[in-house]
Amino acid sequence: MITEVLPTPTANFLCNETADFFQNLRATEFPNLDKEQHVYLDYTGGNLYPKSLVLQHQDLLLNNILGNPHSINPTSSKATQLVEAARAKVLAFFNATDEYICVFTSNATGALKIVGESYPFNEQSTFLLLSDNHNSVNGIRNFCKAKNGKVDYVPLLVETLEMDESAALAALNNASNAGNNLFAFPAQSNVSGVKHNLDFIAIAQKNGFDVLLDAAAFVPTNQLDLQKWKPNFVSISFYKIFGYPTGIGALLIRKDSFNKLQKPWFAGGTVTLVSVAQQKEFLTNTHERFEDGTVNYENIPAISFGLNFIENLGFEKIQTHILGLAQYLANALLQIKHSNGNPVVRIFGPNGFNNRGGTLIMNFFTKADAVIPFYEIEQLASAQNFSVRCGCFCNPGLDEINNCISSEQMLQYFSSRAEYAFMDMIQFIGKMRGGTRISLGIASNKADVDRFISFAKQFIDK
Repeated sequence: MITEVLPTPTANFLCNETADFFQNLRATEFPNLDKEQHVYLDYTGGNLYPKSLVLQHQDLLLNNILGNPHSINPTSSKATQLVEAARAKVLAFFNATDEYICVFTSNATGALKIVGESYPFNEQSTFLLLSDNHNSVNGIRNFCKAKNGKVDYVPLLVETLEMDESAALAALNNASNAGNNLFAFPAQSNVSGVKHNLDFIAIAQKNGFDVLLDAAAFVPTNQLDLQKWKPNFVSISFYKIFGYPTGIGALLIRKDSFNKLQKPWFAGGTVTLVSVAQQKEFLTNTHERFEDGTVNYENIPAISFGLNFIENLGFEKIQTHILGLAQYLANALLQIKHSNGNPVVRIFGPNGFNNRGGTLIMNFFTKADAVIPFYEIEQLASAQNFSVRCGCFCNPGLDEINNCISSEQMLQYFSSRAEYAFMDMIQFIGKMRGGTRISLGIASNKADVDRFISFAKQFIDK
């Protein structure tokens, strides 16, 4: 839990040219925020789309005729050209052109499902996960269990919410090499903003594991160089990076791992030949093997515009802006106290910002030091025109740690219930679950942060 915010190189962000640059960017690309006097603090949930991106895509659609790519007619050929240009842009953006295949999916969850249903788990397999994982990663354990494989979790350090690296090394070393083993972890937590140690990609691989990297929360503000870090599989969602369009993600597959994935079925567009008489088929040997049916050929071209937008800004400038705001916010929240000295807000995670993104997970407390239910925070925030995200964020491992919920308590609840109800669980366990997540982005500014600080002060002596 954060008790103080250590200084970082972004500490003087309020007085530099970067702040002015992003203020101007907000006025031109995200004008609706100030027009509606709205404070948007949910960039990890979904990034906002810049005006120029929508206009570029609109212009493309209005000035072209696009048809289903599964043909060589003129409209199909034009769509294919635009889709393949976007695919090449994605690979170049992640410095992955020579070693990876880009499969377009509906989102990061769709990418993760491909890995889960196609990975060759067997009775000797170990599926190892970090306790800090989105449920779309946690759900892969069911595929492993169905093949009678072993599922194990690497714990977090309770105070900092970082990977327990000693435990991770032990788990990797102790796994059997007889089966196909998979290690899954997020490059950045979708809840705490902690950036986990990417050295564990190579460490796991040296121990006989394939590595699935969930990069959805990482890539909006960090350059993922796949020449430096070489996971076997990477999942991303493009709306997390630049807001538009929704409904498109990607699975990046290292070429030497492509044939390891055993697709359990086939669909239109994924095969080169199918026979009804012989009930045989040949799957394609390209990205098309995993792109079921017709890809989203009208929206995929917008990805090129979005990636160009991010490249023109530059990750160094983006990080300076967002981390500076996050540090300023965290410092201010920690100084808000009840009249008896108890904190109004507790922020979870490491003290510094050198190893975390612009996401803060916190709980609000009464003067008597009782947790204020997250749904009360969310209702009041919404009424005051804030967009914040409250709940468990599809990350039960981290939530159980933050709210001190033991494995035994969860076992007792699951073994005594056939169905789930939130308030029933709260009463059974005797502890509140969930929290409030604040995530900052490109369009955030100091005024947004100051308004949230004022919002937090409303809870003094409550």
